[in-house]
Amino acid sequence: MNAIKAVEEAYKKEKPPFRVGDTISVNLKIKEGEKERIQTFTGICIARRGGGIAETFTVRKISYGIGVEKVIPIHSPLLESVKVVKEGVVRRAKLYYLRDKKGKAAKVKEKTFTGKKKKNT
Repeated sequence: MNAIKAVEEAYKKEKPPFRVGDTISVNLKIKEGEKERIQTFTGICIARRGGGIAETFTVRKISYGIGVEKVIPIHSPLLESVKVVKEGVVRRAKLYYLRDKKGKAAKVKEKTFTGKKKKNT
């Protein structure tokens, strides 16, 4: 067991702080021949699964009317960065039902900050 943990620690990096339902922008390293560039994939995080070094997340976006999903390992060396664009309010751990929805029905409610009011005593 200790040998496995030692190998996993070498590949681990800090987990990006996002949740299911958030709209995220993922920067991925793409190699084309000898050149390397960064490509942005922006969409809704519909699932997170696994644990440790094998943890992955799924991002879904609509591109030219067609749904596109990518499953990305959190500890992948090709993952450059993850940025939260909008925080969503959801009550599910997996948002697979969004695959069947179209247009406005496929949207996730955005989280808005409402500060707590103080009681007058």
